[in-house]
Amino acid sequence: MGQQQLLLIVLGVIIVGIAIVAGINLFQASAVDANRDAVIGDLQHIGHLAQAYYKRPTNFGGGGNSFVGFSIPSTIASSANGTYTVSTAGTATQIIFQGVGTELGDNGSSGVTYRITVQYNQVPSVVKVN
Repeated sequence: MGQQQLLLIVLGVIIVGIAIVAGINLFQASAVDANRDAVIGDLQHIGHLAQAYYKRPTNFGGGGNSFVGFSIPSTIASSANGTYTVSTAGTATQIIFQGVGTELGDNGSSGVTYRITVQYNQVPSVVKVN
């Protein structure tokens, strides 16, 4: 083989290697974004369950205009998206939930983390923690 052919082969291998690394990085970023969206969606679902509990009368198993006593159903407390806990116990007017995803967050050491504050008279608000 001539020197020019060897140079073209080496150049081709380098370009393919760079393309593979770029593809892996894009896939990783996409997985993190998808996990963030899934955790937010799950937290919003839990928030709506909490609001339904708040509005339901106590004799029907609800809170009777209070979040006290609400707990996350065990079927959705942990999923493929992450784990969900009550961050601040329910009071008469609000409750705060936290979700930790399965993908690493911005700090690189723990999962993506979001908190949602659910109040009796407002749309639940989601805040990024990590």
